[in-house]
Amino acid sequence: MDKEFTTISIPTALYKKVEDTIRGTEVSSVASYVAKVVGEALLKAEAEPEVLSKEDEEKVKDRLKALGYID
Repeated sequence: MDKEFTTISIPTALYKKVEDTIRGTEVSSVASYVAKVVGEALLKAEAEPEVLSKEDEEKVKDRLKALGYID
């Protein structure tokens, strides 16, 4: 894992919720918890291909037809 860090801001209420969530666990800090959760979310997003619903697919096709890209 990368050893360089940067600072981000989150709402204080969210920070406090994370603090409450990690209290009594092996997680050492809010920052490490947030980094873990964001990392997991990114891995999941990369692993799941985006699939359009039939309705969305039809909207895209209709729009492409209207623009003259498909017949």
